[in-house]
Amino acid sequence: MLDFAIFAVTFVIILIITVIYLYPGSTRTTTIPGRDPSDVKEGNIPDISAAGGFHEFLCELHSEYGDIASFYYGTKLCVSLASVDLWKQHRNVFDKPSDLFVLFQPLIGENSIMFTNKGAGRSRRKLQEKCFEEQALKKYTGIFHETCQELVTKFKSLAKDEHIPLCQYMTALALKSLLKTAFGDYFNDPRAILELKKNFNICWHELEHRLTEGEAEDSSRQQQFDKAVDGLKTLFSKVIEQRKAMPEKEKKTQLLIDVLMECSGSEEQVINDAITYLLMGFHNTAYLLAWGLYYLASHKDVEDKVFRELEDVLGDGGLVNADNQAKLVYLHQVIKETLRCSNLWPWTARCQDIDVEIGGHVVPKNTPVVHALGVVLQDEKSWPLPNNFDPDRFSKENSEARDPLAFSPFGFAGQRGCPAAKYSCAEAVIVLAGLCKHFKWNMVEGQVVEYKYGLVSYPREEIWVTVEAR
Repeated sequence: MLDFAIFAVTFVIILIITVIYLYPGSTRTTTIPGRDPSDVKEGNIPDISAAGGFHEFLCELHSEYGDIASFYYGTKLCVSLASVDLWKQHRNVFDKPSDLFVLFQPLIGENSIMFTNKGAGRSRRKLQEKCFEEQALKKYTGIFHETCQELVTKFKSLAKDEHIPLCQYMTALALKSLLKTAFGDYFNDPRAILELKKNFNICWHELEHRLTEGEAEDSSRQQQFDKAVDGLKTLFSKVIEQRKAMPEKEKKTQLLIDVLMECSGSEEQVINDAITYLLMGFHNTAYLLAWGLYYLASHKDVEDKVFRELEDVLGDGGLVNADNQAKLVYLHQVIKETLRCSNLWPWTARCQDIDVEIGGHVVPKNTPVVHALGVVLQDEKSWPLPNNFDPDRFSKENSEARDPLAFSPFGFAGQRGCPAAKYSCAEAVIVLAGLCKHFKWNMVEGQVVEYKYGLVSYPREEIWVTVEAR
């Protein structure tokens, strides 16, 4: 009997120690309020899934606990910031936490620019960013106009009142533009574009699933993902081979792929960075265009005002260029309000290898700190009636009364915001101007458009529109 009692007590003690070790909520190392883990191994990932996505979870978290709140991603303590004042205490941090971005690693590799921190990351980033500076963007203007005109011609050939799948067309346009401006002539072959799109879509949907559900347990799904990753890497290997074989005099301009080849240590790294920029840039631009046209189609007063400005600035046959782009003041306001309402890139994160104080709390070193971009873009303190689409929020007068950091749709910290932000907005100005100058946009009746917040924000179902030639 005594032996049994000793065994029972020993078993209970071991069980308690095990739970303390495995269950992160019981060893909280910060005073920051927040959620205890709902699962021993997964932390609050089940709560993220139940909320509908990471952005929705952050909205719930900050509504319950305030501007600074904690949660667990797996067994890792994370902190989330949802106010401009708190962001200012973290605005110079460059390094990204691999813990929150590790789901991308099977696709982009551990040596991707996304995972490269400190001095090495800063120097590589500085070299690569010259592909997205103002002078480089001017060189892409012709391609943006070309892809837009192809779509104008296509829409003019459609039957009257034909239903147009908006997202499908905008993703095709954005992909074609990105491939031509960043990777060159290899993707002049439509078959190469189709092959890339097929593989990329498989990878994208798998990453979306892993964001809230974890890695695939279905071996066939894992195999499909691995095959698609290999397919993308094979395509970019061929792109590199073609650029290396091309005489310098035939290279009309230096492309992103050329810069990656210059500043990367191996072909594997070039491929991983190329896929990273595809991952970060393609859907940003595609859904910025799709959401922009959706808001114009559903706000006819805004659409009319954009068209009048286009007529005043461009005249009958004029095109957007470097000299007149800044004059399209209202169109730029529409694009900014589209970014705000759509929460295109709902969150990002940084980390530091030292203990830091934020909002009066100590954040332990190497703790992922989430910047809840989408939560702040919907904050009533900065944006009265935040669910309303109102481009006048970005008039000069209204903008001066608001802290600039409140509008950070592509991130802000450590000069490491989305590198393709200027690229996406430059393309959006040209494409939206071209499409609105030629057509009136109308929503197909009976639709309920709902947001889905994943790696970017997108409609849960396709948006259907019709166009009417002006």
